[in-house]
Amino acid sequence: MKQTQLEFLVGAFVLLGLAAITYLTVKLGGGSLLGNDTYALEARFTSASGLNTGSNVVVAGVPVGRVEAIRMEPSEYTAIVTFRVMSGLKLPTDSMASIKTTGLIGDKFVALSPGADETHLEPGARITMTESSVDLESLIGKMAFGSVTEETEKAPPP
Repeated sequence: MKQTQLEFLVGAFVLLGLAAITYLTVKLGGGSLLGNDTYALEARFTSASGLNTGSNVVVAGVPVGRVEAIRMEPSEYTAIVTFRVMSGLKLPTDSMASIKTTGLIGDKFVALSPGADETHLEPGARITMTESSVDLESLIGKMAFGSVTEETEKAPPP
């Protein structure tokens, strides 16, 4: 009788542990641990290259939210990034959003730079002052081909 009771308690403990792991996986995967006290904002970028859904949104190096969706604005051929930030964060209307990279070739994230305006962005508002990420491939290509054209211009004719 004692053996079956012990097996039952061990089984219940294992099931409780699996339930806790499942809960934490779902909550951490969604970007929040204790609740959904966030609100959505949008930003328009000329290029959102390398940015992914789930990427961090930071203010002064501190994570304050996550990128929720990235879509194209068909009429203007721009990228609209929808992200959620903590509800306690009141961003001025003249805030700026930039796509930055962690390190030289690291993950991309959205960096918010608060402005100085007295009014705050409402949930669902769009940030219009943006700065797209630097595309290293195009910079390297410009440097490589720029130097090639300069050398051919300087070379004497055969």
